[in-house]
Amino acid sequence: MFKEDMIKRTADFALRIIKLYFALEKKGDGASLVLGKQLLRCGTSVGANFRAACHGKSRADFLAKLKICEEEADESEYWIELLILSGVLSERSERPLLKEAHEIASVISACAKTTKSANS
Repeated sequence: MFKEDMIKRTADFALRIIKLYFALEKKGDGASLVLGKQLLRCGTSVGANFRAACHGKSRADFLAKLKICEEEADESEYWIELLILSGVLSERSERPLLKEAHEIASVISACAKTTKSANS
């Protein structure tokens, strides 16, 4: 159940990032586009890497791919924060997306810790 829930959750997160990118694209200024592309890359890769982790060839491969997911979710959080701090995005409107990036990173981190300790 966890696997299916996280696959859906990370796909939903990616879709929200894509929609945000399209909104940034309409603004059309250079900073919005550069930061938006960074967010688009890492925000959509969270789910792709989680799916790859689910098909890991070994426990070590699974853990390595989970760590990539965690890093990409954390990087997504960073770019959202930067877009808010720069005034490109409103904190009020993007707080839920920022929270979701943080929660996904936390869940994946906990999963990696549990898997690692089960291996000990």
